Amino acid sequence: MKISPKVREFLCLTAHPEGCQKNVENQITYVKKHSEVKNGPKKVLIIGASTGYGLASRINAAFGCGAATIGVMFERQAAGKRTATAGWYNTAAFEHAAANEDLYAKTVNGDAFSKEVKDQVIDLIKKDLGKVDAVIYSLAAPRRTAEDGTVYQSVLKTTGEDFTNKNLNLKDNTIGEKTIEAATEEEVEATVKVMGGEDWKAWIRALTDADAIEEDAVTFAYSYIGPELTYPIYFEGTIGAAKKHLHKTAGEISEEFKENGISAYISVNKGLVTQASSAIPIVPLYMAVLYSVMKEKGLHEGCIEQITRLFGEKAVFGQAETDGQGLIRLDDWELKPEVQAEVERRWEKINTENVREYADIEGYWEDFYQMFGFHMDGVDYEKDLDPSVNIPSIPDAE
Repeated sequence: MKISPKVREFLCLTAHPEGCQKNVENQITYVKKHSEVKNGPKKVLIIGASTGYGLASRINAAFGCGAATIGVMFERQAAGKRTATAGWYNTAAFEHAAANEDLYAKTVNGDAFSKEVKDQVIDLIKKDLGKVDAVIYSLAAPRRTAEDGTVYQSVLKTTGEDFTNKNLNLKDNTIGEKTIEAATEEEVEATVKVMGGEDWKAWIRALTDADAIEEDAVTFAYSYIGPELTYPIYFEGTIGAAKKHLHKTAGEISEEFKENGISAYISVNKGLVTQASSAIPIVPLYMAVLYSVMKEKGLHEGCIEQITRLFGEKAVFGQAETDGQGLIRLDDWELKPEVQAEVERRWEKINTENVREYADIEGYWEDFYQMFGFHMDGVDYEKDLDPSVNIPSIPDAE
């Protein structure tokens, strides 16, 4: 069948298998050309490995470090005329590319919050790798079911008082205003349960208890802080509360497992168009303005460029380069004073009539569509395709 994008607000309901494959191949090519990793890991677990920063991390580990990788994802195979998710296609493309270069790569598909998936991953590590020497936590999920059966739902809200600011209407690229409601204490707590560091620490504890992680292993998670412009919805919002908990957890992991020599870090990354960020009100407009400014200044990076810089320049596998708060700052170029000054200048002036003058709307949408395998050069989107694609390490894939 012919596969076309079907977009509903901030979601694309379809994905293109050959487009996703091309996207993965492009990232692999970039890593092979630019990677300069010293003392890289050799056995890596990536929790949240199928899209965005997690996928970029898996590609860097495998094709930049020659590492064996185990990925955890929660994705859907194709069924009838319904395509698989982009993460499914990405993972299939990654595993096929790894196999072509004799790189070990297996994937567990399931709820990373669950004990069952943790046990399944640990059994796989023990059987095939013995122990892992790096754990990357890049999970983005809307809800979490705890072991006692309690379901926690995250919300994208501000805290304190309602917040109103300019917003990009993704249906027609017009600029209006959006009011974000203030969250209740219960909503903040639920968001922290889903997006904070509790599950990250649970993974490290489970791996340590099972003797499935090396002494002196490194673990890191990804975060975002952003500029003051987005503080009310992000850093000072519910998601920011979760990220602050994540930051605190890094210190707790390093302290709790110091006898094992395990070091935990937070990498604060640049603002990018991802499936998660597209859902946050006001943020897409900021991203479009930021893209325009950073591209003009020659500073723009995507996920693969960011993580390649993390693995190489920031020396995360040696003595990591951190700021005064112990954070690895990959948002350093985004937060340059001259970048943010220009973003703020444009933000004050931007409206529906001049949006393309002050913001990179086309670049925003290109990144959005490419997440799902569309708008990729060299792909024939008129061709009839079977949407079913096998992932080699998942035997029940059809």
